[in-house]
Amino acid sequence: MDGEGGRGEMTLVITVAALERVSDPETVVDDARQWSTRVGVVGDAAPDEITTALERAGIDPDFVSGKKGVTGSLAAVRQRFPTDRYVVVGTDDAVRTTAQALGWEYLSLEEAAAKAEWELETSSE
Repeated sequence: MDGEGGRGEMTLVITVAALERVSDPETVVDDARQWSTRVGVVGDAAPDEITTALERAGIDPDFVSGKKGVTGSLAAVRQRFPTDRYVVVGTDDAVRTTAQALGWEYLSLEEAAAKAEWELETSSE
């Protein structure tokens, strides 16, 4: 993701599900700040629940949204934070479809991790 837009040009959102699959979520959020104006986390749980879980893990995003679900959260973030680009990192096709319908770029977690050199948790399947 380096070189894909300088600081000040992009709002990046990472879904809770995506953060749960990276080896070091705190580093992911901190790293994303290098090329993003704002870095947020969205999910389907209440924002205070998401915030509490993030704080326990030492993760400090610029914003958290969840009360409205992913669809409502992405729409609200786009209205609240004007930037040239809006990118969501997620783990499923439903988020991809929602993001694209709302004018967001979508990166699968695997694609984002490869570009940014984030390590993913190994699954035990």
